[in-house]
Amino acid sequence: MRFLTAGESHGPVLTAIIEGLPAGLLLTEEYVNEHLRRRQGGYGRGGRMKIETDQVRFLAGVRGGFTTGAPVALAVENKDWENWREIMAPGPGARLDLRTLTRPRPGHADLAGALKYGHKDIRNVLERASARETAARVAVGAVARRLLEELEVEIAACVVQIGPVAADVSAGFSLEEGERPFLISPGDPVAAKQKERFLKKLRAWRQAIARSPVYCPDPAAGEKMVREIDRARENGDTLGGIFEVRVYGLPPGLGSYVHWDRRLDGRLAAALMAVPGVKGVEIGAGFALAALPGSAAHDEIYHAPGSGFYRRTNRAGGLEGGVTNGEPLLLRAVMKPIPTLGRPLASVDLPTKEPAPASVERSDVCAVPAASVVGEAAVAWVLAEACLEKYGGDTLAEVTRARSAYLRALQG
Repeated sequence: MRFLTAGESHGPVLTAIIEGLPAGLLLTEEYVNEHLRRRQGGYGRGGRMKIETDQVRFLAGVRGGFTTGAPVALAVENKDWENWREIMAPGPGARLDLRTLTRPRPGHADLAGALKYGHKDIRNVLERASARETAARVAVGAVARRLLEELEVEIAACVVQIGPVAADVSAGFSLEEGERPFLISPGDPVAAKQKERFLKKLRAWRQAIARSPVYCPDPAAGEKMVREIDRARENGDTLGGIFEVRVYGLPPGLGSYVHWDRRLDGRLAAALMAVPGVKGVEIGAGFALAALPGSAAHDEIYHAPGSGFYRRTNRAGGLEGGVTNGEPLLLRAVMKPIPTLGRPLASVDLPTKEPAPASVERSDVCAVPAASVVGEAAVAWVLAEACLEKYGGDTLAEVTRARSAYLRALQG
């Protein structure tokens, strides 16, 4: 599979083309819109989200609610385009003299992009570098997530930290030792009940995230995060934080160790690092492993009849040697504070080279909750891609049959 997005922050529309989806996948606009709404939410968002109500339109590749096997084309309109029509017009009559930017903002792509492409007006950079593009990526990720659901893969993201406030996001939600609620034999009533119990816990966890204005399942920490965001807003400042993505139901064997660029850990890290503002990614215990001896860093292997191989710990985060090992996938990403500040930092005017305060554009105070949704979409795409590599097939029926055969082989 592969995809491309196009569009500017204040252009008429964001578009994407997805190639390689199997035919026969149930896919509706409302399903995608649900995830676009989640991206627009979260405490700390700015004025742009009061203008937009993101809605996807399928332009090709979907008929009667199902994918046809052809490339899927989709679009998300920018309502703010009406306010920028003259400035952002593609034709020669565009008002290029309006809303020009010549004072790059530290932390953005402004200066590096202007130097790379030779732009005198930084607007040519920020319109595409803007996180507004992630609306298209969330739409694409929602399509990938729909495929993962058919393969019994569950994915969820939450906020772990905003500014100095950290949360306990695992309280009351975890797998029991040796529990494999998804990798089960068809018709196994014991495993089916285990899966039902786990899904009930997962639904409750997701509901706690959805109820939180900052997408954090720890209510006490969430309240403190809101207060920190309010404090930053009053000071003309911004906040970053950490979000976490969890995935359940991945079998061992996705990804590969035979080439560096096929290692799944590298592909997932790259996808998360490509989310605007993300400056660090860890898998499993991540950076904490640096302080541990090898005897305490790795997950010992056990076997139980009916459950197969399992671990009592998951410091590896579900990945070993670039390949999934059957344990839950656990990823975290660090998002820096948004660089556009109400009290701008020092900069330099491009034409005059004189010192000047950085330009100020409409922006969020904190976008970590929204970034968790974007990160979830990025992870979903990589995993859907890895599943199709493993199972193959031009139709959803072929893919699911191959998955079932592979799971049976693992239990043999």
